[in-house]
Amino acid sequence: MKNYKVFLFFLVISFSSFIFAKENSHSFNVSVIAEGLDHPWSLVFISDDEILVTEKTGKIRIIKNGRLLDETLKNVPNSLFAGQGGLSDIVLHPEFSNNRTIFLSFSEIHPSNKRLSTLTVVKAKLNGYALEDVEEIFKADPYRTAPAHFGARLLFLKDGSLLITSGDGFNFREKAQDLDNHFGKVIRINDDGSIPDDNPYANGNITKRSIYTYGHRNQQGLTLSLDNSQVYLIEHGPRGGDELNILEPSNNYGWPLITYGIDYSGATISPFKEMEGLEQPIKYWVPSIAPSGMTTYRGDKFPNWKGDIFISSMIPGELRRLKFSKEGVEEEVLIDNLGRLRGVHNSPDGNLLIISDRSNAKIYKISPK
Repeated sequence: MKNYKVFLFFLVISFSSFIFAKENSHSFNVSVIAEGLDHPWSLVFISDDEILVTEKTGKIRIIKNGRLLDETLKNVPNSLFAGQGGLSDIVLHPEFSNNRTIFLSFSEIHPSNKRLSTLTVVKAKLNGYALEDVEEIFKADPYRTAPAHFGARLLFLKDGSLLITSGDGFNFREKAQDLDNHFGKVIRINDDGSIPDDNPYANGNITKRSIYTYGHRNQQGLTLSLDNSQVYLIEHGPRGGDELNILEPSNNYGWPLITYGIDYSGATISPFKEMEGLEQPIKYWVPSIAPSGMTTYRGDKFPNWKGDIFISSMIPGELRRLKFSKEGVEEEVLIDNLGRLRGVHNSPDGNLLIISDRSNAKIYKISPK
């Protein structure tokens, strides 16, 4: 028994030394800034020392001065917490400091058929720690039969319009190629829910007019380049075939006509990886990394990271750094020992925050040594 305890002691020391050595080689520390969260999904800073965190279970938690408060945000809309559904993304209006407006995405049950659900986006005013004037500005059409593949990421473009990712609903992948529905689409609307006149299908019906790009599966990450001129999107493949794409209006990104993955059963989804008229990813992953969030580093604390893209993943659970060069996309795994990760975000002070994906979850801070 004594020798067994000695073995365990040195095993723990060795494992800790491995983590420390890995972090030390990259000159950053990983620390916990909050724990005890219930399936957190996204976060925003509403001031330099106040963070709002969405939980899939339906609450918005508050971190103030580095402490997770017992108080939660009031008047949050009801959402469906089932499968992959729940309260999802949260973003601030580009003029938040003046209008105090925030935007939320979440899954919602059909009013008369509890077996159906869809993706909804609302905007609201933040007054203290309560929402006021909650207004629906988008609802994906039609409803879906499985609470899966909602997409649900939000991103404001430099012109003030809002991008919304709407996944293929899992059971409706073929409809990602049709322009009469919101399955497998990226949507672009104005901040009041109206449709921009320069959308690629602005002369079609209301559904078609809102579509920006199509042929997607389940898009979990959106970010702008450092100069805000380019939109990057990351999405889940099936069994393999996760993709990083550059978004351009009206482009067809191929799902399910082309894919680098196969079905979970092992069956072939498509024999084609390329096809004329369909966009190729700038990077793909086989086997899958289950990408869950993405951001462009904009801080000054890590000068060598400026403009690089960071991706959180759930399988096996990693933080990846992508650097663009003339040779292509260079990739580096920075962290692989924290379990499933849900998202990665910039903080105002130049650090990075990463969200773990589980009950009793933690938010970690990456800061220089």
